Amino acid sequence: MTGRAEPRGASEPLFHEPGARWRTVAFGPVFCAVALIVELATGPVVHWFALPALAIVLAGFAYLMVTAARRHVSVDLTRTVLRQGTEELDVSDIEAVLPPAMDSWDEPQRWETARVLGELANTPRGRTAIGLRLRGGTFVRAWAKDADRLRELLGELVGA
Repeated sequence: MTGRAEPRGASEPLFHEPGARWRTVAFGPVFCAVALIVELATGPVVHWFALPALAIVLAGFAYLMVTAARRHVSVDLTRTVLRQGTEELDVSDIEAVLPPAMDSWDEPQRWETARVLGELANTPRGRTAIGLRLRGGTFVRAWAKDADRLRELLGELVGA
């Protein structure tokens, strides 16, 4: 809570990417259950201890990865705030949404080497960078899987 009054509908999500889905945690245990069923149906050796232990280990690692991805690689946009991972940026601080980078061998645009939002070292894998010019002339890189949609929504908000 920022302490300031927000207009009605300001916190309504316009764009959301969760970073990872919780169903990923179930993949390891499901595969182990299938292996157990196959062993029961086909052979004299059934790994009663190893398969459940492996299912727990896989679910534990997947839980850690999904938790980290949901914290650091999720994107939310409302009418007032763009949240990229652990960093929030007021939409009112954005002066311009820059056009996509051109695929060429020329020198990169200024925003392509700017700081990445979300306290990350670089644009997360599987995401596309979006150049933003902030008030004061600084450049930053936002990012999303559906970068075209996020760029469109940001352009509408900044242009309004």
